[in-house]
Amino acid sequence: MRVATLNIWNKSGPWQKRTALIRTQIEALNPDLLALQEVLELEGPKTTLNQADELRGELHRVYAGAYDLSTGWIGAGHQLHFGNALLSRWPVEIASVHELPGADRSDQRRGVLHAVVQAPHGPIDVFVTHLNWKLDEGWIREEQVKFIAARVAEEAPDDGRFPPILLGDLNAEPQSDEIRYLLGFTRLGETKSVRFADAWHYRQGPGFTFDASRNPYAAKVNEPPRRIDYLLVRGPDAKGRGTPSNVKLCFHEPEDGVFPSDHFGVVADLQT
Repeated sequence: MRVATLNIWNKSGPWQKRTALIRTQIEALNPDLLALQEVLELEGPKTTLNQADELRGELHRVYAGAYDLSTGWIGAGHQLHFGNALLSRWPVEIASVHELPGADRSDQRRGVLHAVVQAPHGPIDVFVTHLNWKLDEGWIREEQVKFIAARVAEEAPDDGRFPPILLGDLNAEPQSDEIRYLLGFTRLGETKSVRFADAWHYRQGPGFTFDASRNPYAAKVNEPPRRIDYLLVRGPDAKGRGTPSNVKLCFHEPEDGVFPSDHFGVVADLQT
């Protein structure tokens, strides 16, 4: 099962050219599941326009807004949402949407989307999220990952189904406490640890997904090259389900100087 994630950078930069490039690379990648972050949705009285629909082709789509960007220029009766989406080869439905901790202590509002995919080998719980981005808000991200881990444990218990998958832009480097918590290397004050596998550990190299040295869109902010986008799976389980292979960067090739996004994506094949 091929799984990927990408922060699409909302509609920043040359969106129309980026749209065509992302769609072309989705077709070449041929994913079964693709998580997207920074997805905009314009909700009006008569119609709703979702940015993921410009990319999905024949894939199914679910979406959850994390917060409302609406201002006076949007127009009466319209709302502009910013959030997370999941594209799926198979039917998919939203199981739950949760606001993440931290909105009362920062200028950001984040969420996690829990979707259930009806795959041929059984239902799969997929969680898509996007954590606070500021470099000095690791303490908020720590609260956010603990919240997400609790929701995964509650909503996707280890009951014999395929191990749950957590995808998204976590805005934290592998050595950070928030990522080490998800991988089982620290408890962050909890009574027990959790254990997700980081797909990138199954290959070599730094795997930078936000890299100003390669991507001019990432160079717009003064941040060093970092790996901050993740494909995580609980376990893998005793049957080997969820074991990653063929892990690599994706959506990282430019065309005529245009990159798909300011982030690179991550893709892996998960054993079923």
